[in-house]
Amino acid sequence: MKKLNAVVNAMDKRSHINAEIYGHFSEHLGRCIYKGIYVGEDSPIPNTRGIRNDIIEAFRNIRMPVLRWPGGCFADAYCWTDGIGEKKDRKKMINVHWGGVTEDNSFGTHEFFDLCELVGCEPYLAANLGSGTVKEVSDWIEYITSDALSPITELRRKNGREKPWKLKYLGIGNENWGCGGNMRPEYYADEYRRYQSYCRNYSGNELYKIACGPSGNDIDWTEKLLSIVNDSHTNAISLHYYTIPGGDWNRKGSALDFTDEEYYKTISSTLEMENIITKQSGIIRRYSDKIKLIVDEWGCWYDVEEGTNPGFLYQQNSMRDAIVAACNLNIFNAHSDMVVMANLAQAVNVLQALILTEGEKMVKTPTYHVFDMFKEHQNSELVYSFTENETVNGIPAVSQSVSVDGSGNITMTFANCSLEEDYEINCSVIGTAPEKAEAVILTEDIHAYNSFEAPEKVKPAPHGADITGEGIKFTLPRCSVVTVRLS
Repeated sequence: MKKLNAVVNAMDKRSHINAEIYGHFSEHLGRCIYKGIYVGEDSPIPNTRGIRNDIIEAFRNIRMPVLRWPGGCFADAYCWTDGIGEKKDRKKMINVHWGGVTEDNSFGTHEFFDLCELVGCEPYLAANLGSGTVKEVSDWIEYITSDALSPITELRRKNGREKPWKLKYLGIGNENWGCGGNMRPEYYADEYRRYQSYCRNYSGNELYKIACGPSGNDIDWTEKLLSIVNDSHTNAISLHYYTIPGGDWNRKGSALDFTDEEYYKTISSTLEMENIITKQSGIIRRYSDKIKLIVDEWGCWYDVEEGTNPGFLYQQNSMRDAIVAACNLNIFNAHSDMVVMANLAQAVNVLQALILTEGEKMVKTPTYHVFDMFKEHQNSELVYSFTENETVNGIPAVSQSVSVDGSGNITMTFANCSLEEDYEINCSVIGTAPEKAEAVILTEDIHAYNSFEAPEKVKPAPHGADITGEGIKFTLPRCSVVTVRLS
C-alpha cells in the first residue's frame, strides 16, 4: 500500500459551497416522471397525491436542494397551460424528443410544486423559449408567483392553489444551440433579452435568471452570448457536459460491460469537467464579476439497456458511476466560487439516475449513495486542502475536497480512481484539533451494481479512521469513495 500525505487548513476558507451544487434534474423523459416519481393517486404503490412516498423519503434523505423541470429538450416543446386544471380535461401531446410517446400532462405545474414542497427543495423551471412565446412564459411566472387579482391568478385559485408559490430559479431556454431551436448565439442572446424582460418579480418573489450557456467548452457561444447579455439581464449561465467513455457519441458503450481501458477513458472524460469550468469561468469573469455558472446537466451517458425503448435513455448504474459522481462533486466544490448550482441527469430511471424503479420496487444506485455521503458539504465553506497524488493510466488517482460547517465540523471526501493501487492517507489538520473521526466507505468491484434482485450489493459501510498527533490517518482502497467527518 502506498502512502500519500495530505494537509487541510481549516482556517483558510476559500468559498461557500451552495447546497444547490447537489441538485437534480427531472424531465418528461422515459420513466423519470411517469412510473418513476409520479404514479397517480389511484396507484396501489404508496403515494401522496400521486407522488411515490419512497421517492419523497429518498430525496429528503440526501437533502435534495433543488430540482430542475420539465426539461431538457422537453421544455422547449412544452406548453404549461396544457398541464393545469382537471386531469381529465388536460390536453395530450406527443413527446417528440423522447420516444414519440403520448404525454397526458397529468403531471404539471401544481404537481411539480407539490413535489418540491413535499421534498423541501427549491423548484428550478426551464421555460420554453424554443417553440413558445414571450406571453406564455410571462403568464406562467404570474400564475406561479403573483398574489394580485388578475385573470391568470384567478385561474390558479380556480385550480386549487390560493396562495402563490415561491420561484427562485428560472432558466430561459434550454440547449438553444441544439434541440432548443438550433440558434446562433447572437440570435439566442437577443431572444433571451426580450424574454427575460417580461419575466417579472411579483409579490416579493425574486427571480434568479439563467441564460442558456454552452455545450461543453464551446468558447464561441459563451463569448458571443456575454457580449450581448450582461449582469443586468442575467444572474448565471448554464453549462451542459456529459461523461462518455472516449468522448465518442456514436460509441458510448455499455453501462455494465466495459473493459479496464474503457473505465479509465470514462474517468478521463469526466475529469475534463475541471478544464471546462476553469475556461468558461475565465470568460465569464472578463465580462462580469457577478454572473455565475450553473452546470445544470451532467453525468454519464451510455447505450440504453438492451430491450428498452431507445428514446427512454434507461441505463444501469455501477461503481464506475459512483467514482464519476464523486469526482464531479469534488470538482464543483473546488470551483464553488463560480459554480453555484449543478443538476445530475437525471433523478429517476434516466441516464445516471439516483433511483431505479420497477412497479412497486425501488433501488438506490451507487450514485445515490455518493450524494448521501457528500451531503454534509452543503452550505459549508470550502477550505484549503492538498493531497499528494500519482498518475494511473493517464489520470490522477485521487480526487478530494474538504469543507468546514458552521459548527466547525470538517467533511473530507475522497475518491480513488485507480483499479490497481490502495493508498494510506496521512492528513495533517491545521487550525483545529479534532477529537472524533467517523468515516464511511463505498467500494466494490468496478462493475458491481444494485439490481431489483440484489438492491444492496453496493452500499456505504463504516470505515476506520484514526486521529493522530498531526491530524487523521485512513486507507483509501482501490475503486472507493470515502467520507471522513472530523469534530
